[in-house]
Amino acid sequence: MGSSALVVIDMINTYDHADADLLLPSVTQAVPAVVRLLDRARSQQVPVIYVNDNFGEWRSHHGEILRTALSGDHADLVEPLRPDDDSLFVVKARHSIFFETPLAYLLGQLDVRHVVLCGQVTEQCILYSALDAHIRHLDVSVPRDAVAHIHEDLADAALRMMERNMGAEIVTVDTVHF
Repeated sequence: MGSSALVVIDMINTYDHADADLLLPSVTQAVPAVVRLLDRARSQQVPVIYVNDNFGEWRSHHGEILRTALSGDHADLVEPLRPDDDSLFVVKARHSIFFETPLAYLLGQLDVRHVVLCGQVTEQCILYSALDAHIRHLDVSVPRDAVAHIHEDLADAALRMMERNMGAEIVTVDTVHF
């Protein structure tokens, strides 16, 4: 593996969407693991990149997205994950973190060859992002305790697909290697 980056996907969130009630229990379980992962990455000086939906607000930027999420009903799930001053932030509009974003360019500039994906939703954005990382010849790790799902059975299938079809390393926060 080359140098690594931690990519936090869609965790700056208001949870004001159709599947939120199904997602929130899993997010609540994943947040402490994501916090531990962030702490490990930061202590090892691994780049932390937040890639987040813009929720259709095309004039928004990362500060506005964060402020909106922190003023919502689920700020308690966002506050512990707040980007620090060294964090990078990429705004996306679709499921994959790579689709029409500058992320591939940014990873190239950082000489990153290995991405650790955490966040939500396992069976959607995590899966599609892992596939897009794989086709870009990046090594992928997914800590299963640091991803949240809407449907547990689909999340389990997605993790198996990432491991089998994309060569992703499915790990835990405590065993992930940067």
